[in-house]
Amino acid sequence: MDNFESLEDFYKRKVKWIPDQLRQEIGHFNVFKVEPVEPGGIRPSPYKRRDYYKVTLAIGNSNVEYADKVLQVKKQALVFSNPMIPYRWTHLENIKSGYFCIFNQAFFHQFGVLGQYAVFQPGGMPVFELTDEQTKKVLGIFERIVEEINSEYVHKYDVLRNLVFELVHFALKLNPAATQDRQLPNASQRITSLFLELLERQFPIEEAHPRMKCRTPSDFAAQLSVHTNHLNRAVKANTQKTTSQLIAERILQEAKILLRHSTWNVAEIAYALGFTEVTHFNHFFKKNALITPLKFRKLV
Repeated sequence: MDNFESLEDFYKRKVKWIPDQLRQEIGHFNVFKVEPVEPGGIRPSPYKRRDYYKVTLAIGNSNVEYADKVLQVKKQALVFSNPMIPYRWTHLENIKSGYFCIFNQAFFHQFGVLGQYAVFQPGGMPVFELTDEQTKKVLGIFERIVEEINSEYVHKYDVLRNLVFELVHFALKLNPAATQDRQLPNASQRITSLFLELLERQFPIEEAHPRMKCRTPSDFAAQLSVHTNHLNRAVKANTQKTTSQLIAERILQEAKILLRHSTWNVAEIAYALGFTEVTHFNHFFKKNALITPLKFRKLV
């Protein structure tokens, strides 16, 4: 989709190759060091939405075109971006150093909902100016991320998730009043945020939470006490995807997780995801993943 940059698109643009890990894993995480840019050496990143999250420590003055605003980084800042808001960096030649990490929601599929934090919400403040002392602390977290991702520790991705949350909470503590009192700028964004939160709350599917309750736009509209058409318009305006498309994408993601990591058979997975017939699930999965559930499971 032209309006979105996928992780594959990012790797093609940034490093001209796609890591095998991206093809093999449901969740993805990586970290990069920001190197000084020679004048004329790199074009500004495209102004568009990404289908992944990004946390950046930028040292040096620059601008972030974020939604309909231009946010200035005067000296150094910690910046958060999410799949709902288009953005791009400009004046890259003024950035002297820093780090950024990228990851998708699937990387956190059993570790909380990213959208509950103000830094990742549509109306949240994504840019946090840092003092020299604060910059030193954030640099320390990113250096721990680099050290951990290069380690052989079997549980290193759990550590990396914790380090991302450490960055999130470090930023939130810089402006706690705004975090508690912030209001989303309009009803459309608020409805979209509530829909995405309600969608994500249904996962992960497990024995204690055996079956999806909301599967259709009308199900979600009823839960949110809005008309289905109103929900559909709000979601489309804020994400450029339909409500049905977002629901299907999240069901597909959870189906892949269950096929890879659970011992349930296909019929049990189909039931847990709200399908009344296993044939309906097989058709849905093949249509969206271009492979049958059983063949997908054998690839693990």
